[in-house]
Amino acid sequence: QVQLVESGGGLVQAGGSLRLSCAASGRIFAFNMAWYRQTPGNQRELVAFITGSGSTDYADSVKGRFTISRDNVKNTLYLQMNSLKPEDTGVYSCNRPYNNFMWGQGTQVTVSS
Repeated sequence: QVQLVESGGGLVQAGGSLRLSCAASGRIFAFNMAWYRQTPGNQRELVAFITGSGSTDYADSVKGRFTISRDNVKNTLYLQMNSLKPEDTGVYSCNRPYNNFMWGQGTQVTVSS
């Protein structure tokens, strides 16, 4: 069974950057994958999506600032986050859309103003 471990979060000032990683214990090359974020009291929101072939899409709120990528050899998903805003604050998790694997712990991103 695939396990997912997110890392790379932290505290950053508005305008700063972070690079998140999602390491998968098994091969995920055939699957669409996505990054999500969630804040207390809010629904988990899909912010970036990538197909097995590398096509990407983004939520309007992050388009132009975030870049999702994957390394299928390393079974790792990445999210490069630039020009961060306080509204980007939340717990970021990775998973397969719709047919989820077990959720990892996520990684906290806090953007201060």
